[in-house]
Amino acid sequence: MASNKIGFDNDKYLREQTAAIIDRVKKFGNKLYLEFGGKLCFDYHAARVLPGYDPNVKIRLLQALQDKIEIVLAIYAGDIEKGRVRGDFGITYDAATFKLIDDLRKWGLDISSVVITRFAGQPSAAIFKNKLERRGVKVYLHYPIEGYSTNTDHVVSDNGFGKNDYIETKKPIVVVTAPGPNSGKLAVCLSQLYHEHRRNINAGYAKFETFPIWNLPLKHPVNVAYEAATADILDFNLVDPFHLSEYNKTVINYNRDVDSFPILRMMLNKITDKTAEARMYNSPTDMGVNRAGYGIVDDAVVQKAARQELIRRYFRYNQEYVLGIEKKDTVERVTMLMAEMGVKVTDRAVVEHARKTAEESENKNKGFDGIYCGAALELPDGSLVSGKNSKLMHAASSLVLNAVKTIAKIPDEILLISPHIIKQITVLKEDILNGDPESLDLEETLIALSISATTNHTAEIAMQKLSLLRGCEMHMTHIPTPGDDVGLKMIGVNVTTDGKFSSHNLFVT
Repeated sequence: MASNKIGFDNDKYLREQTAAIIDRVKKFGNKLYLEFGGKLCFDYHAARVLPGYDPNVKIRLLQALQDKIEIVLAIYAGDIEKGRVRGDFGITYDAATFKLIDDLRKWGLDISSVVITRFAGQPSAAIFKNKLERRGVKVYLHYPIEGYSTNTDHVVSDNGFGKNDYIETKKPIVVVTAPGPNSGKLAVCLSQLYHEHRRNINAGYAKFETFPIWNLPLKHPVNVAYEAATADILDFNLVDPFHLSEYNKTVINYNRDVDSFPILRMMLNKITDKTAEARMYNSPTDMGVNRAGYGIVDDAVVQKAARQELIRRYFRYNQEYVLGIEKKDTVERVTMLMAEMGVKVTDRAVVEHARKTAEESENKNKGFDGIYCGAALELPDGSLVSGKNSKLMHAASSLVLNAVKTIAKIPDEILLISPHIIKQITVLKEDILNGDPESLDLEETLIALSISATTNHTAEIAMQKLSLLRGCEMHMTHIPTPGDDVGLKMIGVNVTTDGKFSSHNLFVT
């Protein structure tokens, strides 16, 4: 059953988090470089594992500190060059950068500058720089540093950090964020500390990253879900050994922070000349200011949600493996985490319902020349609806129509889309555009529904219910086509698939 129970209190979290950041900046010369890990906005992973968490609560945090902060955005030149894609939006990192700047401006915040990290003359990165500068955005360049990060004498020198552009900042708190992981945020912060201390400014560094949550147990489902989310980059959680040794207290961090801490502390010692910052940080956890754990108000709700996220991650990586994007090891890693937590894919209610729909469709309809696809969705009240593909519509299309019918209490026999409209779309695709007479994908179906709504009041009522599907859980037996994928992202459902292809064709539009 779907649950509307809340496990996270945003207001409590904001109070704790704001106080922690303000307290940290006071410990330095009123200048703090704050590395923002994870997603700055639209953090749907956090919203899924912490029910009640506002995906944009970090924006609210920045708005509360607006008079004290400015934002620097880091992006790795190599990601621009290879066209790396951000999975949740399906757009490249350079496009995600443009989107992030636009989104922040809508919230009354602005990017003070963009820094392209490890720039080595990559043509796409140079074009990206030109685009930003011609739109009035300041762009700085940071370069590859030989021996980073182990050769600290070279890194912390005029030939290391010293050759990077110095980013001009004015506010006491400089938030350094990025469109994705491994963008070079830490190196940007350290480079800036180097330049600031050369200017006799006692700037400090801190890290703000939601996961893993340091004051939850190592095998708490929320922390395990984070391991699953980063299985592709081989992150794993562990007890912070430096914190345990220094304070005899068990807290949780992750491998990259723990592994890099000794070298990071050495660099901070060299940069700051062993000032208060170096003495303050005895462990990687000391560097953090995260207070997400204090926002949890119902642990049972949070644990249940995190277990569901484990299943979603398994399906996502399995689909990416089938598509040739991900490695088999990543799928096996998440499978192992699920086994450790006693979680099965069928614990996701919509999975068996979708599979059963496809199986029943195949048994009843032997005349359909194609692959039988099933889809299921869990409505806000916990009820399940299903959809299957046909000569007229994709499974995702029929499912969404069935869902809004159910919510609006529209009898099943009433048509929402006029057969004449469907026929005209087919004529356009086949006779005029010389395409294949494929059935309607979800993007086409949503357009057809909106057209029908102009003359059909029932269709108008149904269309208005689409917003109620946002955040609902959905499963498909087959990988959605591009048109289905676009429609599902617009609606905002949490969709998983069995990772099977919906057509025998290699090229699917």
